[in-house]
Amino acid sequence: MFSSLGHVLPGAYRPLFAVRPFRRLLPVFALSDLGDGMSTVAVAWLALSLAPQGGQGALVGICVAAYTLPGALGALVLGRRLRRLSAQRLLVADAVLRALLLGLIPVGWLTGVLGPVGYVVLLGASSLFHAWGKAGKYALFAPLLDDGLRLAANSVLSTSLSTATVLGPVLAGLLAGAVSPAWIIGLDAVTFAVLAVQVGRIALPAAPAGPPGAGGTRQGLGVFRHHPELLGLLVLTWLFNLAYGPVEVALPLFVARSLDDGAGLLGAYWAAFGAGAVVGALGAGAARRLPLWPTMLAIVAGHGIGLLPFAVAHTPVPSLIGFAAAGVVYGPYSALSLALLQERAPSGSLTTVLAARSAVLITASPLGATLGGLLLNRVAAPVLLVGCGLAMILIAALASLVALALAVSVRGRQAVRRCWRATAPATARTVAGAPSDALSDAPSDAPSDTADTADTADPRAGDPADVTPGAAVGVTVRRGMTGSRRSDT
Repeated sequence: MFSSLGHVLPGAYRPLFAVRPFRRLLPVFALSDLGDGMSTVAVAWLALSLAPQGGQGALVGICVAAYTLPGALGALVLGRRLRRLSAQRLLVADAVLRALLLGLIPVGWLTGVLGPVGYVVLLGASSLFHAWGKAGKYALFAPLLDDGLRLAANSVLSTSLSTATVLGPVLAGLLAGAVSPAWIIGLDAVTFAVLAVQVGRIALPAAPAGPPGAGGTRQGLGVFRHHPELLGLLVLTWLFNLAYGPVEVALPLFVARSLDDGAGLLGAYWAAFGAGAVVGALGAGAARRLPLWPTMLAIVAGHGIGLLPFAVAHTPVPSLIGFAAAGVVYGPYSALSLALLQERAPSGSLTTVLAARSAVLITASPLGATLGGLLLNRVAAPVLLVGCGLAMILIAALASLVALALAVSVRGRQAVRRCWRATAPATARTVAGAPSDALSDAPSDAPSDTADTADTADPRAGDPADVTPGAAVGVTVRRGMTGSRRSDT
């Protein structure tokens, strides 16, 4: 079926279906994504049913965070042991752990022993390998694909995830009317079991070995430090995810309290977002032709604008339309950022860099979800949703101002160097026949290429003239983080 599908896809995607491992694994990735799409509704809805009176917001936030946050701990603590494993084995390990522990949730529900604490523990333990598994998923095909096909592969995988965000919540909303959300999570566990079996049995070429010591998550973070443009993108994405985190907590309460509706409508919201994201993800190839940083900042701001209609709390229509529009805008973001990372990461260290990226980003949305759960004890869900949108707009605006200021500064330094280099030959001819003591009349404060380069750039980053506005953002963030250590302690 998937081989025939390649004939009706746009030309940029057809070569992917000539790669046999990709063609065979795409269906099981799609199935696993569908299970995760169902869990988007089921995890929060089961938390609402288990929460004590008055503690619904807090428990939903904790459960949403527990479903992903321990993956950051796993990436940091287990990096020394897991860094030697191939992408294939990392993906299998994550899928097996998820299948086993998520499968215990319906068992606990059936036997009557599942409580809030046990639920949070099972969700948290199931996500321990999540950062490595996610890294393995996107690194799995890197040895098989050239640079041109990697963006297409990222787009297809992102589209699969977005499609699951459409179908999964709708299916979960329908099932929630007949069975407990615990059984829906059990179906997600089954999809992970299928993924583990299929990925484990397929033959893949070995990825090129990285340089000695280039395996752990800390080494992956070192790659970001040495590539300011990637660091700037990582910081922007972290802030974006942080602002998005409370949405996953506030949306179920918006449906249950503000609209007085059930899991079916919650599924409709996620389906609307996913449908928009599918359309947006398919446009990632066209978006790649646009300037990277303006595109990324426009996506962040546009997503925030899509959340503003949640201010209308008496009917779901405006917020459904806005949420779908937010999905369209967000669609290309993951594919674009991953393509840049795959292009710029050193050869042989892609899995490590992706694991480090996941370890950092995986903290943002759960942290935002936890904060959102606490805030819901003080503010209404519509207020929090609109606040998330305004925060995204503010992040994009501030990042744009910083990038613009640094771009002007870089261009100014470039102009000074060009003027000095243009006058340098004439100055050399003037002083060529002069006595040595006449050279003392030369300006002592004349700019030096060497000194200027040393003052404005990391020697590993090349000529400062090559620094992009995005790279400058990364440098500024890094220096700002270094300067704030005292306040953190």
